Amino acid sequence: MKTNGARRRGSFRPTCPKWLIVWEYAHVLLGSAIVAIAFNLFLLPNRIASGGVSGISIIVYDVIGITPAFTQWAFNIPLFIAGVLLLGGFKYGLKTLVGTIFLPFVVFLTRNLEAATLDPLLGALFGGIGVGLGLGIVFRSNSSTGGTDLAAQIVHKYTGFSLGACIFIIDGLIVATSAVVFNIELALYALISLYITGKTIDLVQLGVGYAKIALIISEKQEQVQQSILNDIDRGVTKLEGYGGYTNHKRPVLMCVVNQAEVTKLKQLVQKTDPSAFVIVTNATEVLGEGFKK
Repeated sequence: MKTNGARRRGSFRPTCPKWLIVWEYAHVLLGSAIVAIAFNLFLLPNRIASGGVSGISIIVYDVIGITPAFTQWAFNIPLFIAGVLLLGGFKYGLKTLVGTIFLPFVVFLTRNLEAATLDPLLGALFGGIGVGLGLGIVFRSNSSTGGTDLAAQIVHKYTGFSLGACIFIIDGLIVATSAVVFNIELALYALISLYITGKTIDLVQLGVGYAKIALIISEKQEQVQQSILNDIDRGVTKLEGYGGYTNHKRPVLMCVVNQAEVTKLKQLVQKTDPSAFVIVTNATEVLGEGFKK
């Protein structure tokens, strides 16, 4: 695609192999710390057991009083060992080991933080955002914080169930247990938190800068194409298409633009060919020249 050099957005991700390793481990530590702090500020004080080992540790803490960090280590370390033995991949496992140990460590260090809120709804919402933000950062380094994610991968490998189904079953059992130990209302808040966590992870992984894909069918395709190239400085791809009624060849122009350029693109097409057929839809993530590297 033809693009304006000024629009090219480089990535902050380093290219040197040694610095890349440092970058990834820094992400694991930062993400784990964010998850741990969100746990102590929002989830634990409001007894929001929204799945995972952290959810188990909240239930155990409420029932028999064991410090959550100890419960998390007690579950995470054996699960990590099982994951390395059964799933393989030492390089991936080493980063996961860091997250597995460091997250409970920060939970322990910040255990005396005062709760940010004692409203369970606010705890579920902001706890879900904090956990999702932290996990999203960890996942961007191709790592994990271990826990029930590893358990789900093991079950997935040996049962044939989809990974999503395995995670849903394990987290569902934890939330169901919280309904018995606490009450149904807190379990419902836990489901809200679990949902918010998933959405926040997607946001961190895919980014907030939604681009737009425009599909243009026009009798004046060459003029429209040149206008886009010259006036917006965006590339255009021709797709081969045929009219369903006439069966005549009707090329389709595809152009990807950012949010700020959408209005200009529509006005430009309207001015060049008022009868053009235009479809504009979201592109969750765009990688390449002129967008993210």
